[in-house]
Amino acid sequence: ASSSSGNEKSVNPVLRISQLDALELNKALEQLVWSQFTSCFHGFKPGVLAHFEPEVKAFLWLILWRFTIYSKNATVGQAILNIQYKNNLSQTEKYQPLSKHQKLWYLIFTVGGRWLEERCYDLFSNRQLQSFCKIKACINFGSGLLKLCGLLNFLIFLQKGTFATLTERILGIRSVFCKPQSVRQVGFEYMNRELLWHGFAEFLIYLLPLINVQKLKLKISSWCLPIAGLSSSENTLAAHCKECSLCGEWPTMPHTIGCSHVFCYYCIKSNYLSDTYFTCPKCGLEVQSLQPLKYKIEMTELHA
Repeated sequence: ASSSSGNEKSVNPVLRISQLDALELNKALEQLVWSQFTSCFHGFKPGVLAHFEPEVKAFLWLILWRFTIYSKNATVGQAILNIQYKNNLSQTEKYQPLSKHQKLWYLIFTVGGRWLEERCYDLFSNRQLQSFCKIKACINFGSGLLKLCGLLNFLIFLQKGTFATLTERILGIRSVFCKPQSVRQVGFEYMNRELLWHGFAEFLIYLLPLINVQKLKLKISSWCLPIAGLSSSENTLAAHCKECSLCGEWPTMPHTIGCSHVFCYYCIKSNYLSDTYFTCPKCGLEVQSLQPLKYKIEMTELHA
């Protein structure tokens, strides 16, 4: 662990994921700054920044470098993650801030390198002369060689965990924690409840389509509201059953299923089509045969 003065304790190495997160935060900040800057020129003629875009970007990155690396020995992404750069060329394990030469070379390699790449691309993109083509080929070869070296450096970084970029390895600057990392007490009660609830919810989602809710409802209603004492004769059926056992209304096209209860044709037919093991909600008898009621129920009985 270390502070900016850095003369008391040894430094703590930074995890690989933290170093990569810092790089991603730096890229996000640069994109945000550039988008905010270009939004100021929406009212101008289109392409007003096209000819000077590399220089404008270099100027913005220069300002960022001035208030991050130069003054705080850390980028914005590193500052968010409690990380800063250490001069790894020093022989001591105590924290040593970056020298001015390291800061200036960092500016040249990062800001100057990107400016040179973009400006050279604009200069040689439309030139067809043989001399320009040779220079362009040399620049492309050098750029490809740098990218290959960057890839090799990244593979070494994944193995050893230091120097995430080629610039850091060349300059000898290393990412360390600014302050000691305290151990956090993490409670898993909330996580356990969430896992249990999500597991139970997924189980219900899988189970509910397998349950015949309509049949279960009718079975429970037949237990709770039993009707006994009705005669099995069709005369008694016509006399007592003046409402559909499903919808409770006066039966339309009354039908029976073999028990002493009456149903609307559409009520019993739709339920029977959805469930071939449909049972009467009153007595629990399964459908034996769907037959129309033979005896006519007088409409005058509706007002009886």
